[in-house]
Amino acid sequence: MLSVIVTRGNPARLAGLLAALTGAAVEGLVRDVTLLAGDDPGLLDALCEETGAKLADDFGQAVAHARSDWLMIVPPELRLKDGWVERLGDHLRDGRGEARLQGPSDGFLRPVAQGVVVGRAKAASAQGGLQELARKLGRRAVRIG
Repeated sequence: MLSVIVTRGNPARLAGLLAALTGAAVEGLVRDVTLLAGDDPGLLDALCEETGAKLADDFGQAVAHARSDWLMIVPPELRLKDGWVERLGDHLRDGRGEARLQGPSDGFLRPVAQGVVVGRAKAASAQGGLQELARKLGRRAVRIG
């Protein structure tokens, strides 16, 4: 099971990601979700109330309160492709460890939103959050998308 940390970003895109994570919770892959507090506390509070997610003031606090040893760290802009729950579940059950998550492209010349799956210890040592973790994993990390 995974703990999910959603980084700061576009709060208008958050509802779509949370819907996908709800399905993953029903499937038994996601244990808990933490949102990093941002510019729109009213929206975040409402989404937390509706989905059961929790708020954290910063990345370190989110990692410390995660309930699982494996963390999925994603931006709110990430759109997960169909079948991601099965692919990631198989990946973790096979003991293959860390991975990059990649969503579909939002258009030509726009960067593709990416997330990571890492162990708690690695996440706790990353002062730069998601960007630092993605850099540490490198391009050769297993991609699930």
